[in-house]
Amino acid sequence: MDVSVWAWAAVIGGLLVVLAVDLWIVDRGEPREFSMRQAGFWVGFYVSLAVLFGLGVWLFDGPTHAGQFFAGYLTEYSLSVDNLFVFYIIMTRFAVPKEYQHKVLLVGIVIALVMRGIFIALGAAALANFSWLFYVFGIFLIYTAVNLVRQHGKEDDLNENALLRWARRALPTTDDYVGSKVTVRVDGRRMVTPMLIVMIAIGTTDLLFAIDSIPAIFGLTQDAFIVFTANAFALMGLRQLYFLLGGLLQRLVYLSYGLAFILGFIGVKLILEALHSGGVTWAPEVPIWMSLSVIVLSMFVTTVASLVKSRRDARGEISTADSSTQG
Repeated sequence: MDVSVWAWAAVIGGLLVVLAVDLWIVDRGEPREFSMRQAGFWVGFYVSLAVLFGLGVWLFDGPTHAGQFFAGYLTEYSLSVDNLFVFYIIMTRFAVPKEYQHKVLLVGIVIALVMRGIFIALGAAALANFSWLFYVFGIFLIYTAVNLVRQHGKEDDLNENALLRWARRALPTTDDYVGSKVTVRVDGRRMVTPMLIVMIAIGTTDLLFAIDSIPAIFGLTQDAFIVFTANAFALMGLRQLYFLLGGLLQRLVYLSYGLAFILGFIGVKLILEALHSGGVTWAPEVPIWMSLSVIVLSMFVTTVASLVKSRRDARGEISTADSSTQG
């Protein structure tokens, strides 16, 4: 897409306004837990924003780039669902009070969005100058897909990154949370609260997930504007999805298989298109409609299969419990 500086500024400015309003609503009044009704409303709101943006791309630049945006958005959103498991671990490990979790997620996601923007700019520049990176990205995605399948069913854990370890060592931190404050003065000394540490944990941990999600979306489009906006809309709706899914996360037992298939498909697509661009005639170009169809179908089948298995397991547990009672 030929996007002007003004268009970039308008989109980024609009996203910042939405996030500012969201943060203002979060901070307004007494701290409270995010209800399912609120979460459902905001998920619908952010998904609607993404759909409207995609339709705007279609209107101004045609169906090809619009299809790339929707495929990229769905891929990033799907991969983000897997992030929620680790976010849950972070919230539990840091014992974040439920009434403050939505603020932690919002600020952490803003940090992640800024860092992903830098990552996307570097990735776009690298791909524009070094075409062989497409093969590297493709192989990496296939490798990641294989690892997802191999690690299926294993417990997730939080490995603290270097920035988080440094923050915990270098910053004077209070023992307990002080409301939603990130800094507080104690005996004349400025200290940070665990709230700041957990925000850093959310933001920087998400960047680690970008190591596979950014190459995945570059496998669908090399347009930096589409890559950035797809990531932005996916991240903006992630916080509410955390509260909406709740216990459903534990029931998505086949999620890793669906994500692995998507990553593997995009990895193969990257390699084939790199070969095609290099003059290899037998290597086909995969149309964006096929990519979009594979992504949607994979997540649909994964979700349905997961819910069916969870329901069957629940019925089995009830039957076992009834048999034990009767015995």
